[in-house]
Amino acid sequence: MHFASLTVDPAFRVGEVDPRLYGSFVEHLGRCVYEGIYEPGHPSADEHGFRADVASLTRELGVPIVRYPGGNFVSGYDWEDGIGPVADRPTRIDLAWRTIEPNHVGVDEFQRWAGTVGAETMMAVNLGTRGIDAARNFVEYCNHPAGTYWSDRRRANGAADPYDIKVWCLGNEMDGPWQIGHKTAVEYGRLAAETGKAMRLVDPSIELVACGSSNRAMPTFGSWEATVLAETYDVADYVSLHAYYQERDGDRGSFLASAADMDAFIEAVVATADHVRAVGRHRKRINLSFDEWNVWYQTRFAGEENLAIERTPRLIEDVYSVTDAVVVGNLLISLLRHADRVRIGCQAQLVNVIGLIMTAPGGAAWRQSSYHPFALTSRHGRGTVLRLEPTSPVYETAVHGEVPVLDAVAVLADDADGVVLFAVNRDQEQELTLDVDARALPSLGSAEHVALFDEDPDAVNDEAHPDRVAPRLLDAPKLDSGRLQAVLPPLSWNMIRLS
Repeated sequence: MHFASLTVDPAFRVGEVDPRLYGSFVEHLGRCVYEGIYEPGHPSADEHGFRADVASLTRELGVPIVRYPGGNFVSGYDWEDGIGPVADRPTRIDLAWRTIEPNHVGVDEFQRWAGTVGAETMMAVNLGTRGIDAARNFVEYCNHPAGTYWSDRRRANGAADPYDIKVWCLGNEMDGPWQIGHKTAVEYGRLAAETGKAMRLVDPSIELVACGSSNRAMPTFGSWEATVLAETYDVADYVSLHAYYQERDGDRGSFLASAADMDAFIEAVVATADHVRAVGRHRKRINLSFDEWNVWYQTRFAGEENLAIERTPRLIEDVYSVTDAVVVGNLLISLLRHADRVRIGCQAQLVNVIGLIMTAPGGAAWRQSSYHPFALTSRHGRGTVLRLEPTSPVYETAVHGEVPVLDAVAVLADDADGVVLFAVNRDQEQELTLDVDARALPSLGSAEHVALFDEDPDAVNDEAHPDRVAPRLLDAPKLDSGRLQAVLPPLSWNMIRLS
């Protein structure tokens, strides 16, 4: 058995958790929209065609913001195709995912759905095939009250009140050669700066996200962020980060330490953004929007160029094991650990496509294993992140070098009457006894321990067994004079609530 320890002290604060850290992502990709959130004729469908079972599971997740409509999809998308009478909307070929797009769901329908699940929209604009004019018109359509061409079009389409969408993405992954309208950093930076300026002239209250590198492995990583931020610093509020992780070649030890890569990624982007701030003598600070992250087995995907053009294809529908769920929980720990700078996060994606939720056409909707650490962290990880310095045994990985067996973060409740500890035991064989010193919070008197683990690390949830992998309530650790010991099962994600 391993032993580790940490101290929880409310004096050592990282920052407040922005609830938008627990956002998700809905893209017109595969079955995320059609047969995902939207399926007219489904037994649970509402009068607008949206699945009530999926909406209920989304509300349970506590998702406060959802990025839409892409993703790669947005770089070839004309938003005007998705407004007005559905019968009059054009059917298009989406070149990003080689799919027939019927445009039955557009901005108006999505806003209606988002309202039913209690989420705001994080809207993306097309800076691949389009630019300033389409983007400023889009903001006018969504956010201007009335009395102009586009705001009156919205009202005529049934939305008398403005949508008041606050967060807008200036394109998507524009450094990626796979992107429609791929650009150099200077080309993108200039376009993003002028587009953002025009959008903010329509609505000065909006927040804008500039595209960072598509991932940390891009050859232009770092220099792309520096160039783009030098061009957009005056209009951007955030720079984006995207990262996906998977187990490779049976190296589960490295996979379980994926959060070490996320930590390094975040810290590198923060350093670059602060360098641009210093060089430009700017007063404001650019924060981070980690608006695509998840476990994604990209090696199983044939690649867009190999896809036939079809309607509602089953694309990228990874089924997640308990091991994958532990990694997802650990990635959330990383995001929380950097809550002072990571203000927005979007798990990609919500339904079917590397989704937290899976659906059967005409049938059931169920929670993937990864749903559980996300839902519990979203529900209980609200308040102020506390800085921890755990003492833990370490192990060697081929990818990340030496990493600790224990990874953990603590969140102090807003009323300071409770604290929640999120922790993972990365060891695949041994339990870990965790000693927690919480004497700096003398009002605490009880503890609850919930863990996600399984005797079979490859166990999954599916339609026939939707609850095969689920959180377990373990014996409550005894809190004695401000100290407790909790036993973390092998290969597990854990939540310990102190109150």
